[in-house]
Amino acid sequence: MADSKDYFDLTLVTPSGTREEFNVRHIRAPGAEGYFGVLADHLPFITTIKTGEIDIDTKDGKKFWATSGGFVEVLGSRVIILAETAEPAEQIDLQRAEASRERATLRLRENPDGLDVMRCQLALTRAINRLRVASYID
Repeated sequence: MADSKDYFDLTLVTPSGTREEFNVRHIRAPGAEGYFGVLADHLPFITTIKTGEIDIDTKDGKKFWATSGGFVEVLGSRVIILAETAEPAEQIDLQRAEASRERATLRLRENPDGLDVMRCQLALTRAINRLRVASYID
């Protein structure tokens, strides 16, 4: 059994009011330069995160969250994730995510005049990410 000193506090916050607190052994998050992991007593740092999955290893098992970006602050025995959006895998609406993926794919394929391609590509990336994270629950 892991010693309690192997665990640290994680707070996940979004602008929409989501605030989750966890006691974790490890987190893995999508940094701007690639995924990174944090264990207890990690050296302090601040970084941005991009669209991807946040894997949280708690005493009760793994938890998976889809995020669309934000910031992470690591303070040794405490980590704070300030996410633009964060959605636990078990709460992802698969039909909505699939509809978003199809809509973005179709718009990119048709490429109508005035299409904001970057915005459409970001929507597609978010939808695919949500579908991937939700698949971990099955």
